[in-house]
Amino acid sequence: MRTLPAPVKFSITIIGTLALGSLSGLLTADAIGTWYVGINKPFFNPPNWIFGPVWTVLYILMGIAAGLVWNSNVVPRIKHRALGVYLLQLFLNFLWSLLFFGLRSPVLALVEIVLLWLAIVMCIRAFGPIHRTAMLLLLPYLLWVSFAAVLNGAIVFLN
Repeated sequence: MRTLPAPVKFSITIIGTLALGSLSGLLTADAIGTWYVGINKPFFNPPNWIFGPVWTVLYILMGIAAGLVWNSNVVPRIKHRALGVYLLQLFLNFLWSLLFFGLRSPVLALVEIVLLWLAIVMCIRAFGPIHRTAMLLLLPYLLWVSFAAVLNGAIVFLN
């Protein structure tokens, strides 16, 4: 079986991650201009325009990290397990937007973001032994989701 060249692997992981993030944004965009505007938010809520650029950078970093792991020379079983955890956290990332904006349920989203945070930590731990840079590329994502969890919790409290 012929393996894919590194540029193809990186293209798949980066474009795939960006595409899923874009899809969640497209599916929930109407709620941002309507429902989200009307709910109470804490003083530290960033302006809406910042979320798109931040998530774009984070999705690119995540895609690069997954590409580094996929392109590594570790035992396939270990690599596949790490990429499985990556896909799990990516699914949970997608699900959070649907719960928060799509269903307009900050409470469900708060419960789910805890699971997302744990999945990101698991992914960082799985990527670490395979490729240190891949692990480090996920740290800004973990920090942003940590902030998002605090923000989500504050929105639950205020509403």
